[in-house]
Amino acid sequence: MKNIGFVAFLFLILLSPHFLESRLQICKPSGKIKGKKPPPDHCNEDEDLLCCIEGKYYTTYKCSPAVSKRTKAILNLNSFEKGGDGYSPSKCDNKYHSDDTPVVTISTGWYNGGSRCLNNVTISGNGRSVIAMVVDECDSSVGCDADNDYLPPCGNNIVGASKAVWKGLGVPLEDWGELDVEWTDA
Repeated sequence: MKNIGFVAFLFLILLSPHFLESRLQICKPSGKIKGKKPPPDHCNEDEDLLCCIEGKYYTTYKCSPAVSKRTKAILNLNSFEKGGDGYSPSKCDNKYHSDDTPVVTISTGWYNGGSRCLNNVTISGNGRSVIAMVVDECDSSVGCDADNDYLPPCGNNIVGASKAVWKGLGVPLEDWGELDVEWTDA
């Protein structure tokens, strides 16, 4: 009888929300960054809606949701060419990449200090899948300053993809911008 009570007690502990949260490695915000005013003529508000807003607080993350066989993410459009969205070469290889090459940037937690650099991931969405190479980090821990071109921190669940990825997924051009997808290591 004592063993049954112990097993029931252990079962209740294992199902407690606190234990489940730690087992599932829930990603919680790591802080907030206050937006700074970009220099004059730096951001065109009509075209560049991504610039930080002075005084607005932006959530930062040092983690991302746990990776599984079907990790949910938000796909957005990113240019890896010189003069593109990143404003600098990719972090993994210090190179620019053609928008016609299937490459991606991933949020800080998934980037994992560069452990996925130059490795392939499979992105699934719109009823199709594409293999793309990780070449950069979409930094979710910093932003809104000169070093980050006055852009807000990246979300913790972002896969930024070149035009080649969007084409491979068969997404109509007019729908490019943001798409719910799943990804996994290839």
